[in-house]
Amino acid sequence: MPSERRAALRGWLSEAGDALISVFFPAGCRICEKPLTTASRVPICGECLGSFAAVRGVVCELCGRPLASFGQPAEQPALCAACRDHTYAFERARSFALYEGPLIKAILLLKFEQIRPLGNWFASRLREVVEREREALSADVVVPVPLHHQREKERGYNQAALISQPLAKMLCLPHKAVLLVRTKPRPNKHILSLEERWESVRGAFATRPGSQVDNQRVLLVDDVLTTGATLDACSRALREAGAKAVIGLTVARAIRNPVPSSVAW
Repeated sequence: MPSERRAALRGWLSEAGDALISVFFPAGCRICEKPLTTASRVPICGECLGSFAAVRGVVCELCGRPLASFGQPAEQPALCAACRDHTYAFERARSFALYEGPLIKAILLLKFEQIRPLGNWFASRLREVVEREREALSADVVVPVPLHHQREKERGYNQAALISQPLAKMLCLPHKAVLLVRTKPRPNKHILSLEERWESVRGAFATRPGSQVDNQRVLLVDDVLTTGATLDACSRALREAGAKAVIGLTVARAIRNPVPSSVAW
């Protein structure tokens, strides 16, 4: 049997198995706990998935921060207050949805339970983000934001790579999961202030020796953009290694003032 037909048969059997399981052993949505009635491998119901507040309307041209929420007029180019005063090392950043409500729980499921089908679902949403701004978000390679080796050893995986790997396949781009390394661990403190967030990632990333990014546009993928400090630090390491540009892409976008006044750019 040709390999294409074997792959198609495996896919059909997998879908059929999921359908039977959903009928005879209905599971609960991992967010609202209502029974799941579809054969999807994503353990979240359609209602909860549909409740994620997608980023829409006018956003900051550089960091992707929604502007309508702050009464910001549509300028050309439209920039948030932080980006008018400072400049990130990435060319621009975009996100699928706002970091609030059920999406927070979904991100935690991905981060701590390694639910690959959920990573695939998020990758599909990010592909849609890229397709809406195809020219501006064009890239040559996809790279996940790395964890420190101690954290990845404890967890057993990097949640950013659960998104970036399927996304690279969807975009037909090479995926370089080991191009970046985190050389400085995150502080043990659970909640960091704005100043602590920026200080914790200052000089914390480097490209692996021998990595080739010269004159390439890098699509840098992470789960959440909170202040932009992590994407900025990774972007600086990539630019120092010769990257032509870095585009940040995250599943979720926190809405907060991202830059403390004490940060020196």
